[in-house]
Amino acid sequence: MPIKGILKKINFNPGNRDTTLPDNFIEGEVAKANEGDVEIVLKNEKQINKKFSGSSSLNKYLELSQIMIAMLKDLKRGSYKQTPWLAIATIVVVLLYVLNPIDIIPDFIPGLGYIDDIAVFTMSIRWIENDLHRYLDWKINNSQGI
Repeated sequence: MPIKGILKKINFNPGNRDTTLPDNFIEGEVAKANEGDVEIVLKNEKQINKKFSGSSSLNKYLELSQIMIAMLKDLKRGSYKQTPWLAIATIVVVLLYVLNPIDIIPDFIPGLGYIDDIAVFTMSIRWIENDLHRYLDWKINNSQGI
């Protein structure tokens, strides 16, 4: 399962080991995402939302994660079919990364713990921004609201 690979490569490193990630690390992990990973994200929706709900400065990330999860649900139901696998896999990998409390900068470190989560999230949004806009347009055009 790809998340295990991520956890092995991205972890808290109290020693003197090199913690630099290769430039193409996220792209490689996105390529490994599968249907089981989609299920993990959907089962952990509440934990993902809780992670972003602690601060008003994180509200935009909460809203974006809710849109991503809604998109995954509509894709799974078969009501929305216009998203390429790369976008689905990107959503899954970024939400699994956010869900993981022990990553490059562990979430329990006050003030710093979410910096890496936000950075990975922001980078991923840039890759799938057009897909998210298409999804939101589809929701509006089908009178489903946002």
